[in-house]
Amino acid sequence: MSEEERIYAGKLFDARSQELRDIKHKAHELCRKFNSLDEYDEKRLPIIKEFIGSIGEKYYFQGPVQFNYGCHTYIGENFFANFNTVIMDDGKVFIGDNVMFGPNVSLMATTHPLLSKERTAMKYEDGHVSMSEYAGEIHIGNNVWIACNVVICGGVHIGDNSVIGAGSVVTKDIPKNHLAFGVPCRPVRPITEKDSKMNLL
Repeated sequence: MSEEERIYAGKLFDARSQELRDIKHKAHELCRKFNSLDEYDEKRLPIIKEFIGSIGEKYYFQGPVQFNYGCHTYIGENFFANFNTVIMDDGKVFIGDNVMFGPNVSLMATTHPLLSKERTAMKYEDGHVSMSEYAGEIHIGNNVWIACNVVICGGVHIGDNSVIGAGSVVTKDIPKNHLAFGVPCRPVRPITEKDSKMNLL
């Protein structure tokens, strides 16, 4: 079983293996290239498609951006991300259509064991010892707004049409059509027509 297959199987994996380092290197270098270009440079946005798993035709990243793998992330149509998007997509990340990220949003689809002895449990015949990791997928539904400074942890599902308030740390699933916020993030109330701001037009 390859290290990438170990990730998908939910097993401990060696993020420092050459196999995974090579996959990540492509995304890291292309993110660096993206971040170095002027936001009006027509060559900038297409760089995302060179390393992403898949993405819709209409999307925008303000930048800077940082993906860990890139190829483990799948984004729908009409996506928008503000400044400083970080996606640690060791585990797979699925983002629906019409999703908006505020500044400083981090998706962390990877973690380490809590027991210190298990964080260095991966030992190999050549004597190599690695920091052990394991990863849960992140699923974000359609029409979701993730406000600024939000961290979303691995294993989380966020339902369609929900809003995650600023500064939240999302460790558990959030149902659809809800406003949720806090540390840890919790559903606060359903979003209803009473929340309409069409009067501001």
